[in-house]
Amino acid sequence: MIDPKLLRDNPARFRDGAAKKNIAVDIDRVMALDERRRAVQADQERLRAEQNKLAKESGPRMGQLAGAIKKASGAEKETLERELAELRSRPAALKEKIQALDGELSALEPGLNELLLTIPLPPDDDVPVGKGADDNVELSRWNAPPTPHWPTGFDTLKSFHHNRGFVPKTHLELVRDLKLADFERGVKMAGSRSYLLTGDGMLLHNAVLRYAFDFMTLRNGFTPMSVPVIVHEACMVGTGFFPAGREQAYHIEESKRGGGGGHDLFLTGTGEVGLMGVHQGEIIDEALLPLRYTTVSTCFRREAGAAGKDTAGLYRIHQFDKVEQVVICKADEAESRAWHTRMIGYVEELLRSLGLPYRLLQCCTGDLGPKNADMVDVECWMPGRGDLGRDSRPLGAYGETHSASRLYDFQCRRLNMRYRPGGEAGQGPTQVCHSLNNTVLASPRVLIPILEMYQNADGSVTVPEVLRPYMGGKQRIG
Repeated sequence: MIDPKLLRDNPARFRDGAAKKNIAVDIDRVMALDERRRAVQADQERLRAEQNKLAKESGPRMGQLAGAIKKASGAEKETLERELAELRSRPAALKEKIQALDGELSALEPGLNELLLTIPLPPDDDVPVGKGADDNVELSRWNAPPTPHWPTGFDTLKSFHHNRGFVPKTHLELVRDLKLADFERGVKMAGSRSYLLTGDGMLLHNAVLRYAFDFMTLRNGFTPMSVPVIVHEACMVGTGFFPAGREQAYHIEESKRGGGGGHDLFLTGTGEVGLMGVHQGEIIDEALLPLRYTTVSTCFRREAGAAGKDTAGLYRIHQFDKVEQVVICKADEAESRAWHTRMIGYVEELLRSLGLPYRLLQCCTGDLGPKNADMVDVECWMPGRGDLGRDSRPLGAYGETHSASRLYDFQCRRLNMRYRPGGEAGQGPTQVCHSLNNTVLASPRVLIPILEMYQNADGSVTVPEVLRPYMGGKQRIG
């Protein structure tokens, strides 16, 4: 959620930000409702102050009047009784006015809060303006250098055949021939976009997850965490996945089961939701910042609206496992930017250790989504993707494997996650934290470039050297 004060001070910034993200929001309506809410709140405060003042002043006077009435008679008594009745009626009138304002506020706030949740975080000024993914800008690319396994390295500007000397199989052909996955039985059990990983396929899946998790925790000092993957709606709203992404989440309607007290739950599409929910509603000791968390979790995505796009194989599926990194830091733009660069650097180091060619893509404003001020995608080279050549075989293409987001205070404001500058002894007001997140590794999607890049002419697949300790020393599949 954006800061209402910043919206009031500079509504044009938020209008422009929403337009750049191609998100329709009624800023004028929000401003009008916010102005009315503040007016109602001001009236409430004024009436409560008057109520308190009246209570202090009228009490003694009412006591005097009650005593005087006992001694008075005739017209004097009637005058005193009228004054006493008026004093007694004023608190009731004030209370009635306050209750009416309470009702107006209760009717106004849900609609205002609903609209506030739809206002996206404006993109940073240095993010290129564009309509969608086609307008993203390539920042850099890394090609695998020569190694004992690949004496010639790998140049993505040349064909796989030119690099390796043989025509490659797609990951679909490799998992079929090496019995690494079973799509037919997966679909039988769970419907489209479902699968089973079998044999060495499951071993390789676990190996890459273990390697990535150890890479972040043991080598780079992130705190390992286990978090729920079934959460309340507040967690989804707080992390910015609702309301805009509600159609992508699996919904568990506990409230309809009966028994009372049931709250609907949702399956998370990323470990980011659980990691960010850990400190919701807390004031964090500034000395503990930045918090650096890593989790490995099963993720669920409905992929609504993605029909016909990357439907075959392991690329776009409903259930997968992901190692995620989250950083929660102080409210400082320079620090957020530095962490963004650093978190991308971890991923680059990981992919280079796996020998997987990749590129960095700067996402344009139209591809950021509501919650990001900036986002950089990482795409790995996949020989089995892309347009078909004259031999009807794919020419290879990059495919997204990671996404690094900088969100400033957007999530933390929704989650009410704050810190007090100066620590517990600090005297100033609390500040809302900043947050960032980035995929470390998602599997089985990452198995696509591993299998396709490490395949051999005889149909076998060489296990990347860094994964062999996690495969019991196995060097080759097939």
